[in-house]
Amino acid sequence: MTDHFPKFIDRLLSHEGGFTDDRRDPGNWTGGKVGVGQLKGTKFGIAANTYPTLDIKHLTRSQAIAIYRRDFWDRARCEKLHPAVAFQLLDGAVNSGIAQATRWLQRAVGVADDGMIGPITLAAIRATDHNDMVLLFNADRMDFMTRLKNWAVHGAGWMRRIASNLRYAATDN
Repeated sequence: MTDHFPKFIDRLLSHEGGFTDDRRDPGNWTGGKVGVGQLKGTKFGIAANTYPTLDIKHLTRSQAIAIYRRDFWDRARCEKLHPAVAFQLLDGAVNSGIAQATRWLQRAVGVADDGMIGPITLAAIRATDHNDMVLLFNADRMDFMTRLKNWAVHGAGWMRRIASNLRYAATDN
């Protein structure tokens, strides 16, 4: 089986960029809320709210890639999915958390959205057209994002990211 992670991590990192410590972004704070904890920032998409003890500012690209494989790709079981779906799930998990991204995927395949990929979800994934999954997944993702408090600040960037991902899906199917 082909390991798509190396290709997909390059895509994902193209969305993320270097170090930022925007005070308005709750992800940049170790407490997960603006003004709560320390302002440590985000680098390569690795955020202080998720990794509060990590030295974000000095994180290397290689360290970020190792974190993405272990904590996102492997935990979300992306290797078991069609490549078009695997990338969307990986990107959604990085952007909104594994449980949330998994719920979008579960809704796309019509199973209970408990946020965990188990045998029922995997069976439903195998029985659903991957193109339909990608479209439904991203529709739910966009709907979710438009209701977030920081939509006014980050919404346009999130939509450009999803538009880019839909273009990738066209080449992955």
